[in-house]
Amino acid sequence: MSAKAEHYDVIRKPVITEKSTMASEHNGVVFEVAIDANKPQIKEAVEALFGVKVKAVNTLIAKGKVKRFRGQKGRRADTKKAYVTLVEGNTIDVTTGL
Repeated sequence: MSAKAEHYDVIRKPVITEKSTMASEHNGVVFEVAIDANKPQIKEAVEALFGVKVKAVNTLIAKGKVKRFRGQKGRRADTKKAYVTLVEGNTIDVTTGL
């Protein structure tokens, strides 16, 4: 499979946190994805961009926090995360970039 421009629109960036690092020890990778992306699109994009086999995709929408900007109440945008489980033997090094 070749990487198309749509794949780069689906996957925004890898999420690098303590929790995502723990997931990587069990063949898991966490990505921030487009809010309107669905699981088959995410699976196709990861397989095309990184050349790996995806076993499962779990998604969640993190609601944006209410914060203050210059004294005014503002709200951060909602984000969607995808927990991608890879087939045994496949790995993605998220520190190198696309």
